[in-house]
This record gives sequence, structure tokens and C-alpha cells, in this order.
Amino acid sequence: MKGQILITLIILVVVMIVFVFGLISWAVFSQRVSQQIVLKELALHIAESGNEYYRWHLAHNRNDYQDGQSWCCQNPPCEWCGPYIHDYKNIDKKIIGQFSLKIKPPPIGSTVVTIRSTGWPINQPSLKRTIETKLAIQSWAKFAVVANDKMRFGEGTTVYGEIHSNDGIRFDGVAYNLVKSAKTTYVDPDDGATEWAVHTHVSPRDPLPPTPLPNRPDIFRAGRQISVPAIDFDGISANLSEIKSKAQQNGIYLPPSGAYGYEIVLKTNDKFDLYKVISIVPKPSGCASPTWSINNRETLNENVNFPANGLIFVEDNLWIRGQINTARLTIGVAKFPENPSTYKNIIINSNLLYTNYDGQDTIGLIAQKDIIVGLESENDLKIDGALIAKNGRVGRPYYNQACSDTYYKRYRITLNGMIGSNQRYGFSWVCNGDYCSGYEIRNINYDGNLLYAPPPNFPLASDEYQTISWQEILP
Repeated sequence: MKGQILITLIILVVVMIVFVFGLISWAVFSQRVSQQIVLKELALHIAESGNEYYRWHLAHNRNDYQDGQSWCCQNPPCEWCGPYIHDYKNIDKKIIGQFSLKIKPPPIGSTVVTIRSTGWPINQPSLKRTIETKLAIQSWAKFAVVANDKMRFGEGTTVYGEIHSNDGIRFDGVAYNLVKSAKTTYVDPDDGATEWAVHTHVSPRDPLPPTPLPNRPDIFRAGRQISVPAIDFDGISANLSEIKSKAQQNGIYLPPSGAYGYEIVLKTNDKFDLYKVISIVPKPSGCASPTWSINNRETLNENVNFPANGLIFVEDNLWIRGQINTARLTIGVAKFPENPSTYKNIIINSNLLYTNYDGQDTIGLIAQKDIIVGLESENDLKIDGALIAKNGRVGRPYYNQACSDTYYKRYRITLNGMIGSNQRYGFSWVCNGDYCSGYEIRNINYDGNLLYAPPPNFPLASDEYQTISWQEILP
């Protein structure tokens, strides 16, 4: 009997010992798991701190992708700059971890900077986590149409991007994005009435202030806003000067032609043909506006390579047409020192096209004065690009029937990109309430690729980087 009790006690003791050791092992394992979780979260926090550090760094030095170092990568050519190692300290200034930074500079014409930060605890360097963020600065091409003057969009106009004016807007077409004005009310020059700064005359016509604006989803599909901050047009002069300087250094610079200006014909093989415009078609008697149609030209050069930095500067008027394929170009047109009597224009009478509509192709046209569609323009004209008229307007002059029975009225114009116009923009004219000149149908499609990947040296909307994507890179 005593032997049985002893055996039972021994079994119970063994079971208790196994159970206790199991509890101890489980506790140790749980502690290790908890510690691993804490360390993994610490590694993520350290990696995130690396990204925040470099965002701060770019805020103080916008174009430094080398972390203040004199080298970008140790085995060039490299896609990424780095790695650059930094200590991570706690509140007591004790080093508890490190992060490694790799930075991918933006491609030509883009503002998108990619930062890859890998963090780890100092006491377990093998436990690493990596965060990749993309930072970018919004370009001036954040709008489909932006103007420094009153605007009127007539019936038959369809706009798919955001619209902004520093003055008032009468909109009688269909807008699929926000329509915004920096003013609250203004005097509509077409009828002399004091109107809300964004309004429509499409029946039922919007009421006059102070009667509140109604919802008009039939016109403003995404809504409308008034009293928003104004957009600065003055800074574009400095931008044109910078384009000229960079074009002279590493791009293409065309001096005054000694004639009417130049014509550039873009090609899909990254080349263009260059002509001097000797004369333009004179305006007929009774025609109020110059025709801006080429009468005679002289060949200067054929198959000129696109510049490596994508910048062309023309110190004269410029006619442009053609098509690009996987190219990024900005063409500035101006005469310095600036004088209103010598401002220069860009004229587009024939199609100006992309081959790719996924951001690979971009054209930026910045004119000191006007961007003009002339008299003898295509009946179904297509223009791809970001267009800015710094001191003038983007549009087609008024051509009456005396100018040309064939050309005074045109069928359709389609713009893919954006329009920036200091003065009142427009490609169509209304006489006594009826369409009487220009393009009957106007389609303006905003190119969203321009927001963070504008043409080279295109004006930026601010100096601040914004985070546009965040993701953890898994091992």
C-alpha cells in the first residue's frame, strides 16, 4: 500500500514539474514574442522617423537628394542615392536604433521623390522594417483652366478638370470638376449685372446676389466655390527667364529671327524641323484681326535633336505643330527685357499631339503674351499640352465672315492638358446671343499626369512637398 502511494506521489510530482516547466516555457516564449512585437514596432517607428527626417530635409533644401553628402551612390550609375545611415535616439539622447535612407531623385519634368527608409533597433539589427514614401510638389498644371481675368464658358463647352479664376466666371457648359473663383461677386461684362462670382445663365438662370446660389448639378457636376485664394501669375516671368538661361546652357536657344518668327514641326523620333517664317497671310479688308497664317517660310534645319534637358527657348513668335512619342518638352517664348510692345506669341493652327497619354509625353508651352489659334486652323483641331499665356490670353481672335468664308467658323477644338490665361480665355464668339465665330464645340480634358509630373521647368504651385503614397516594403 505504501508503495502504491509513493508511486502516485512520484507521478503527481512529475506531472507538476512538467506543468510548472510548461508554464515557465510559455511565459518565456510569450515574453520573447512580446519583446519581438515591441522591437518590430520600434523598427517601424524608426523607419517612419527616417522618412519624416528626409521630408524635413527637403523642406530646407528642395533639390538635395544626397542627404547633404557629396556622393549619390557608391557604384554609379545608380537609380537610388544612398544608403545614408543615421542614429535614432530616445528622449534621453541615448542611441536605441538606426535608419538607412535611400532616395530616388525625380525623373526629368517630375517632382516625385521616392524615399526608402529602413529602421532597426540597436540591440537587434537583424530585425528590420522598411517604409517607402513618395513626396511631390504640385505644379501649376493642377487646373484644367486657370485665369487672372473674367471668364465665360459658353454652351457647347465641356470641361473635365478643375477651373479657377481670380475674377468671375460665367459657366453655361458642363463642368465635371470644381469651378472656383477668388471673388465673391463681380460685374459680368456680358450683361453689366452684378453676379455671383461663379454663376450660370442656363435656364433657370442663377439669381443675383444676395439671393443664395442654388445647387446646379446639371451644370456644376462637382459643385462650385467662391472666395477662394487667388493664384499668382507674376512669378511666371522669372520662370521664363530661367528657361532661357537653361536653354542657352544645355538646351536649345533660338535668337530673334529677323522676320516674323519661327515654325517648329515636332516628330515622333525625338527630332524637329525648324523654319523661319518670312511672311504671314495679310488680313483681308474688313477683317479685324491678323490671320496668323503662314504665307511663306524658309527651311533652317531639319531633324534637330530634342534637347537633353527638354528646354527650348525662342526669343520671337513661334508657330508649332506635330507629334511627340515618349518625349518631355517645355518651350518658352519671350523677348527680354520685358516690354509690352515686344511681347512674343505662340500660334497653333494645326494638330499638336501626344502618342502616349499615360504621362510619358508632355508638352509645356509658355508664351510671354498670347497663345493663339489663327484663322486658317484645323476644322477639328486637337492640342495636347499645358498652355500658359503669361500676360495675354489663350484663345482664338474674333474672325468675321469678311476674314474668310471658309475659316471664320470652325467645328471642334479638343484640348488635353491645361490652360493658364492671364486675360479672358476663349475659342468661340457670340454675337447678339448667337454663335458667330470660332469653334462651335469646345472640349477641355484635364491631364492628371501634369499635377506631379509637369513638363520640364514648369511653374510650381508651391515649394512644399506633399506625401502622395506610403507603403511598407515587405522582406
